[in-house]
Amino acid sequence: MARIWAGTNIGKTHHHCVVLNAEGERLLSRRILNDEPELLALLADVLALDEDVVWAVDVAAGMAALWISVLLNHGQHLVYIPGLAVNRASAGYRGMGKTDAKDATVIADQARMRRDLTVLRPDDEHTIELRVLTNRRADLTADRTRRINRLRGQLTGIFPALERALDLGIAGPLVLLTGYQTPAALRRTGGKRLVTWLRNRSVRSPEALAEAALEAAARQHTAVPGEKITAQVIHSLATEVMNLNEQISDSDKLIAARFRDHELAEVISSMPGIGPLLGAEFLAATAGDMSRYGTADRLASLAGVAPVPRDSGNVSGNLHRPRRYHRGLQRVFYTSALISIRSCDDSRRFYERKRAEGKRHIQAVLALARRHVNVLWALIRDGQCHQSNLPVTATA
Repeated sequence: MARIWAGTNIGKTHHHCVVLNAEGERLLSRRILNDEPELLALLADVLALDEDVVWAVDVAAGMAALWISVLLNHGQHLVYIPGLAVNRASAGYRGMGKTDAKDATVIADQARMRRDLTVLRPDDEHTIELRVLTNRRADLTADRTRRINRLRGQLTGIFPALERALDLGIAGPLVLLTGYQTPAALRRTGGKRLVTWLRNRSVRSPEALAEAALEAAARQHTAVPGEKITAQVIHSLATEVMNLNEQISDSDKLIAARFRDHELAEVISSMPGIGPLLGAEFLAATAGDMSRYGTADRLASLAGVAPVPRDSGNVSGNLHRPRRYHRGLQRVFYTSALISIRSCDDSRRFYERKRAEGKRHIQAVLALARRHVNVLWALIRDGQCHQSNLPVTATA
């Protein structure tokens, strides 16, 4: 058992570290720059107090990455306590104020009292690369969604009929909007010239797209104030969305290549509904190390696909979806369950059985996702690929 506990409240430019002994007495309190020389000096000073130390942080990535790497590279025992848990625990300590020093004290004290905190371990380079790539793809996807929403808003403002007619999630309508944004411009061009213009830009089914655009143009002959400048904005937004689509496509290729190089790629991708992207997100979230979670039940709880009890008094058996879970991991299992319903006979039968039991669609998909956790857990544990109609042991 450790003899001192060091809690670090993580900040962007500075951290605050507090060290407590077994009686909860403060041995050290220091604000440090998020810079390697100062971090190494703090590490040396804490180890001078006692080499038997447990370190705790409230952020497990991002601005805490350097400090975590310094500690793990020096073989230190490091645990993670979520910021929300720190915030709620602080209400039980004396004083109503909030300071970095108090938060660091709470982190250290919680690490001193609790034995259920997540132990942080160094990830391999492959896992870190997949995490960086999948996070980057998520950012690009979010940027694309924002720009498409803005594009829809601008287009609705001057040409609502065209906005209703176009699916901006595919390339053809975006190409159209880089050249034509107003009903008058479409009517001047005419059907034959518009089809030729679209075909020269390799748009799929140019005739159908041109027909839909011209039909929308025939329904509006009023020029809205600000139409000219809005058309320029629509052109810019459509171009930006197309550029983001290219970046996402390049990112997908890179993620798929790095995923296939992983030793567990064949096992994970054999699971119905999981392809290179979802497989990469799974590895980014778990590192493929099931020993970190102990059981499949704990992994399911982290993924938010296992119900949690909310009992009180005489009320028992009251199960609800968890409020705290890893949303990226939930996306992996929920999305793979949805896909597998269409692509896997076993999954479809399981889903239909749950629906026949009276469960709603989302409940049935979550039940299937929960089953996928057990199956994938067993496959990784045994190093075997998934085979239909073969029983898989769920215990770990």
